[in-house]
Amino acid sequence: MKNYDVAIVGAGPVGSTFARYMAGKGLKVAIFEKKKEIGVPLQCAGLLGTKIKDVNVLPDEFILNEIYGACLYSPSSTMISMHKKEEPLAYVLDRVAYDKYLAQLAVDKGAELFLNHRAEKIDIENGEIYFKDKKISAEIIVGADGHSSIVSEAFNNDTKYVHASQYLIEAGENAFKEDYFQVYVNSKISPGFLWVIPISESTARVGLFGDFDYKDLSEILNDFLKNNETLRNAKILKKYHGKIPIYDPKKDIVKNRAILIGDAASQVKPTTSGGLIIGFNCAKIASEVVYEAISSQNIDILKKYQKRYKKMYNTELKMQLKVQDTYKSLDDENLDSVILKLKEKEVGKIVSEYGDLDSQSPLMIKLIKNGVIFSVLPKLLSRKIFGL
Repeated sequence: MKNYDVAIVGAGPVGSTFARYMAGKGLKVAIFEKKKEIGVPLQCAGLLGTKIKDVNVLPDEFILNEIYGACLYSPSSTMISMHKKEEPLAYVLDRVAYDKYLAQLAVDKGAELFLNHRAEKIDIENGEIYFKDKKISAEIIVGADGHSSIVSEAFNNDTKYVHASQYLIEAGENAFKEDYFQVYVNSKISPGFLWVIPISESTARVGLFGDFDYKDLSEILNDFLKNNETLRNAKILKKYHGKIPIYDPKKDIVKNRAILIGDAASQVKPTTSGGLIIGFNCAKIASEVVYEAISSQNIDILKKYQKRYKKMYNTELKMQLKVQDTYKSLDDENLDSVILKLKEKEVGKIVSEYGDLDSQSPLMIKLIKNGVIFSVLPKLLSRKIFGL
């Protein structure tokens, strides 16, 4: 039986980043990935806020497009737009290539990578991982194995998730405004939404997430394309399906000799279901705590990880939960009314200045201080949702 300081289940971007940090500290690190090929199939919209460059390495070769603005469409097609004039709002990434790059960086630092290794049993008390024909031991086990994490199962966590579907489409020359992505909302798909993320002027990723099965999601996407004058003749190049964990503030992410990071820890934004930047930040926090625990031979130190994670994100994610609750409570008529009023109050200008894909509380605070929230939402609903 081979022994490691740290064994990571899952070679996604967060697990690989954590492995790089650990191997860089001189620890004996192994990553076990159930897939034969990292990053395949694609299970992400690939739209990341520019803060990603503050929390991880991102060479320009993995950036397919830069996004400077967004358009939000109501059920009746009322549109609000926002635009960043001087710098990008977000990047569209080649996630498959980027995921492979991050895994290779971990290997370059000394981590051992094992593909086609599906963990069948996790013993978090004794630090053992069982595979089909072998087992390994580790001082610390890290679950970075996504929404259906076998490590999280060993915690007895009950992880809830939503389904997501996405098409890669080609719609002809000048079909898309290359520097804008589009978001469509309605009560049928809430708390999810539908997106159009351009890769070029002719190709885009079109997808949505929600509390539906894949068949229903595909029907909604097909209807959207059919009823969109620009996209009705688009060619579908690829189809992707996946699951997104639902953020749970009560979820245990530290237990015995194991911790969870990324989607395995449900570290996702309630409003957009994105989680890569949160995951990268948590990989950094976890690496510092795990190194301290191993160096001092005291696994109780692992509890610091959950405390530091909550200190960094508790306020922001609770605010996003309230925003999500607001969205879920509105029918199409109310959504149309709210978005129309927001447009009349030129909220797009405020969003352009204060909007952030990854930290939405500054924008919400600004809208509350300006009185916008109370003017567009019924008073009782505002007080219920925002506690004001």
